[in-house]
Amino acid sequence: MEPEKVRAPNIRDVARLAGVSYQTVSRVLNEHPSIRESTKQRVLDVIQEIGYRPNQAARALVTSRSRTIGVLTTQTVNYGPSTSVSAIEIAAREAGYRITVTSISSTDYTAIRSALDYLLTQAVEALVVIAPQVRVLEAIRDMDFGVPYVTLQNADVGGAEHSMSVDQVAGARMATRHLIDLGHTEIMHISGPQDWIEAEARMQGYLEAINEKDLRTRAPILGDWSAHFGYYAGLELLRFRDFTALFASNDQMALGFIHACWDSGLDVPGDISVVGFDDIPEAAHFYPPLTTVRQNFAEIGRRAVSLLVSELQGVTVDHAQIVPELVVRRSTAAPR
Repeated sequence: MEPEKVRAPNIRDVARLAGVSYQTVSRVLNEHPSIRESTKQRVLDVIQEIGYRPNQAARALVTSRSRTIGVLTTQTVNYGPSTSVSAIEIAAREAGYRITVTSISSTDYTAIRSALDYLLTQAVEALVVIAPQVRVLEAIRDMDFGVPYVTLQNADVGGAEHSMSVDQVAGARMATRHLIDLGHTEIMHISGPQDWIEAEARMQGYLEAINEKDLRTRAPILGDWSAHFGYYAGLELLRFRDFTALFASNDQMALGFIHACWDSGLDVPGDISVVGFDDIPEAAHFYPPLTTVRQNFAEIGRRAVSLLVSELQGVTVDHAQIVPELVVRRSTAAPR
């Protein structure tokens, strides 16, 4: 004989135990301003005591609000986007929202529009876009969402009123100036892919720092963010070895380049200094530990949610860019 299933508590159980109507419980759950504080606390105490969990779908039907934030992303497998998505989910939940995530496998305009249309059909109240390609922002500008949205890209591209981002240009200047301050005058740069907003911003920061000191300008190498590319690009660059330092646009390409140095019989940082960007958790355990630019992906996600929730409540929030931090480790030194 199967054991009798225990029924989950419902809103009428809460009302009965709190000595109020179920409509009052509903108003408490929906944060209605007319409820007295003592009544609200009594209801919340009962909810906690019996473990009542409101049915979000039912609440949406009653309030005409989904309390859902949509997230569009292209690269959830990479450290930065995946960390931001996790932080967005936690911050949204703490603010009484949930998230729905959709990914795009390509930056084809039709695919981008289709993904955005899908999120809007889910009755989302706001949108976060973690898709750092120029074409994604072009698609966004062509659409009328009718809901608040924020992109995790540079304000120069997405517009300050819809942007919450780390100052990528400033971070790249920090990395390049660190090498210059050590005494390096011949500095190479492996950039990210063309059409990526962050790659373009980091390349700009590198060139600005080089030009400020009137050093020789070298054409950046366009990479693909992978350690594999950093390795093979490094093997080619080191055949000529007419530079003493390299700034890679992310930590993975820096890792590949360091591997190429060892395979070429060169010491890091004795022969070549290397700086990365992002400060992924493994960066401190590269050999040697990697000097890099730290951007707080979790903080970006939290601020994005705070911005959207505030906008939904009619409150103005500061969109100021987050300043990254240079983390100096053992992959950089003065040139010999």
